Amino acid sequence: MRLPASNRLAVVVASVLLFHGAALWALQTGLLRRAVEVLAPAELLTEFIEPAPPIVEPPPPTPPAPSPVRPVLSRSPTPVRQPAPELLARADPMPAVNAPLGVINPVATTETVTAPVSPAPNTPAPAPRVEPPSSDADYLQNPKPPYPPLSKRLGEQGKVVVRALIGLDGTAQQAQIKQSSGFDRLDQSALATVQRWRYMPGKRAGIAEAMWFNVPITFVLE
Repeated sequence: MRLPASNRLAVVVASVLLFHGAALWALQTGLLRRAVEVLAPAELLTEFIEPAPPIVEPPPPTPPAPSPVRPVLSRSPTPVRQPAPELLARADPMPAVNAPLGVINPVATTETVTAPVSPAPNTPAPAPRVEPPSSDADYLQNPKPPYPPLSKRLGEQGKVVVRALIGLDGTAQQAQIKQSSGFDRLDQSALATVQRWRYMPGKRAGIAEAMWFNVPITFVLE
């Protein structure tokens, strides 16, 4: 059955008044405060009981591998050789039974000392005597070198030195101009003369030997 509008308004007003009255009663009796105290800690506990994130610890460092230990070889000490005991001769104050009595003269020994002989110094052997060849002997009868006529007319003069190899037979085996006079005619005349001459061969330690010999020839106008 539907209530009229005035009754419904009265019911709403009554309900509001009843709710307010109950709230005032609850405040007076402390029931509301207890409900608030009970609800507030529950909310706080729900906030603080959340599990903390796990702490991950780093792995411990790996210790370095120990270095191998080399065995120490102990050397046995070298044995020290003890010197052999020396035998000391002691004079026996008591003479032997068969020992001869009297004084024995010691036999003197003589030593021959030979003085060291110093070796003779190595003296160099004397050089053998050398006798050069010669063309000045009278018995050789060597003629004078001819003076070229053209050289006389032109007034050519000078000194020529001819180097000749004198053999064992006293002849010139080879000849050459060592020093020129400055004129070819004079040089050739001196060279031909030396080749025709006879010589006394050179000697070494008294033995004839082939030697080189310088023959000087001078051309002078008179």
